[in-house]
Amino acid sequence: MASNQTKHKHAYLYAFAAVLFWATTASAFKLSLRYLSVLSLLLYASITSTSVFLLYLAAGGNLHLLKALTRHDYLRSAALGFLNPFLYYAILLKAYNLLTAQQAMTINWVWPIMLVLLSIPLLGQKIKLVSLLAIVVSFAGVCLIAAGGKISELQFSNPLGVLLALISTIIWAIFWIYNVRDNLDEAVRLFLNFSFGTIYILLSAALMGKIEVPPVRGLVGAIYVGLFEMGITFLAWLKALRLSHTTAHVANLVYLVPFLSLMVISLVVGEKILPSTLLGLIFIITGIAAQPVALRRKGSSKCS
Repeated sequence: MASNQTKHKHAYLYAFAAVLFWATTASAFKLSLRYLSVLSLLLYASITSTSVFLLYLAAGGNLHLLKALTRHDYLRSAALGFLNPFLYYAILLKAYNLLTAQQAMTINWVWPIMLVLLSIPLLGQKIKLVSLLAIVVSFAGVCLIAAGGKISELQFSNPLGVLLALISTIIWAIFWIYNVRDNLDEAVRLFLNFSFGTIYILLSAALMGKIEVPPVRGLVGAIYVGLFEMGITFLAWLKALRLSHTTAHVANLVYLVPFLSLMVISLVVGEKILPSTLLGLIFIITGIAAQPVALRRKGSSKCS
């Protein structure tokens, strides 16, 4: 049996792997959308992810868990699968189509702030002044990024893209709030959510005539997204959380993702990273990092 120290080392290895994979996905989104429509990219990526979760369950000898599911489990997963991967990624990828990769990626990082805001009406949590100030700081960062640094002119480069990126954060926050109340095994939950999500995506693509034979580069990009944005990386992150002494030990590593993403975007996509993007991201992360402090002061627990 592995010692606690060995488990902790393995937790960091899984966490760092997840962080590195997630740091590449903004670039993968942008590059893949050069060859595929939003729905086509999402369809092939979701099929890939669903296959990964099914193989993971089979390899672990856990397919029998699917037989124990109730009608309520299926209905709940059908609803969650509509939120993610279907609605969330459809809107997020459209935002990536309209914005630069650095804008879409950094604005998408507002979702923890949306989680705090939505926890007020959905979970009955209260919010204090320190949290409100932190939220203002984060949204100031969003405005800075969206305006490309020209904040005094209040002219966003693509208002629709910014709006879609923000809407995606609301959908993810809602999904997170209701997903954590699901008591199913994590891998089973992911498989069910993505199975239903794939059905919704397939139906939407068929209705809109977006089912297409993808070019090789587009298919490779979609498979990459399915593996390293939605599939293997989720499993690696869950493994890291299980093996760590406390989730805080590895959870803080996720703050590396957006900064590493900017490096990859610059190198792979070829975008020049604007100083306003970096400064805006620092504002956003500062606002997010201040939230746990505020929540501890309130004596309430974060839904995570």
